[in-house]
Amino acid sequence: MEEILKVVKIEKYYGSRTSLTKAIDDLSFEVERGEFSAIMGASGSGKTTLLNCISTIDKVTSGHIYVNGKDITKLKGEELNKFRREELGFIFQDFNLLDTLTAKENIALALSIQNVKPKEIEKKVKEISASLNIKDILDKYPYQLSGGQKQRVASARAVITNPKIVLADEPTGALDSKSAKMLLERFKYLNEKLNATILMVTHDAFTASFTKRVIFIKDGKLFKELERGEDSRSEFFNKIIDVVTLLGGDMNDAL
Repeated sequence: MEEILKVVKIEKYYGSRTSLTKAIDDLSFEVERGEFSAIMGASGSGKTTLLNCISTIDKVTSGHIYVNGKDITKLKGEELNKFRREELGFIFQDFNLLDTLTAKENIALALSIQNVKPKEIEKKVKEISASLNIKDILDKYPYQLSGGQKQRVASARAVITNPKIVLADEPTGALDSKSAKMLLERFKYLNEKLNATILMVTHDAFTASFTKRVIFIKDGKLFKELERGEDSRSEFFNKIIDVVTLLGGDMNDAL
């Protein structure tokens, strides 16, 4: 398998010399192309900081992060913008859709920025909206959509450019259970049918059970990794719960 993400001994500090907080502590792991993985940890464990560093929203204090063989910790200026624009997809918990654009226009925006021809944009939007079951809402504005529909539009926007990796920050956090399950089934489809590489931060064991691997973080360090293998989703869920218990986090954060 081809390695798409490699995190090598990264550390991240916040604060001043007199009051330093280490959010990430000598963390290393890899993600292969076509993986659907989750990052779990109690509140304050460093999981969102990690995602922010991989997405280049934040910078590491030390160490290196490679995406498709490129050291993204060294990118600056236009090269950094190009990476964000062409190689990264990001799905936010609060959707981050533009209210003045229709669902179709929100999805197409990333391709428009890349100067893709209108005919090709039309084709790609049609394909991705069919795969996420949102063809019938393309002409609606965000205020006309449910939470689940907004999240699927945001997901379509994230994957339409065929990025090297899609990062999702608590994508089901603002959804009811039915919408969350529907979105996770769509993620599974994107992963298995379109070979999308997805790395998702979640505090929810049910959400994590849809993935193929879970990376657990405690106090900014790698605590444990779980591979789903041949387990059913319910079997994998139970194993995730066992590790969450070992982590010592509040079980309400995991269910």
